[in-house]
Amino acid sequence: MDEHPIVTHIPRLRRYARTLGNERYLADDLVQDTLERAWNKYHLWRPDSDLRAWLFAIMHNVFVNQMRGRRLDMEQLTDETPAVAVRATQSDGLELDDLRRALARLSVEHREILLLVAVEQMKYEDVSRTLDIPVGTVMSRLSRARERLRQHLGGSASVVSLKVIK
Repeated sequence: MDEHPIVTHIPRLRRYARTLGNERYLADDLVQDTLERAWNKYHLWRPDSDLRAWLFAIMHNVFVNQMRGRRLDMEQLTDETPAVAVRATQSDGLELDDLRRALARLSVEHREILLLVAVEQMKYEDVSRTLDIPVGTVMSRLSRARERLRQHLGGSASVVSLKVIK
């Protein structure tokens, strides 16, 4: 028996949920709620569209609704972050820890953009549809997210001063 197309996207949904959520059990709940909604609404998915983007859009909406319902401060984070495969050297592990901490300091909006573009390798148009924001907003958030990540990692940040035009 062939597995349902949604099943192939579960690892990506888990990774995305762990990045959005601040605790493992909340991320697991987010994946479960997303899968339940996707299964119940699968008849609404258009076969000519990207199933992955559709699932990520559902997860994003479920996450936003959960945050509203819990009235949690979306900027608060714990030290728990997704497990990343670590190479054998100690310096590599330390660099990954630095990266985890730097990512945790980013806003949810910046983390989700970085994850969708850099890790999931989604096109800007797909991210735009997933998060229901304009493509220009995707590009500007990605730029700001990369800049802030660079700053948090202690790299030289090129701060561009924008001029206000009336």
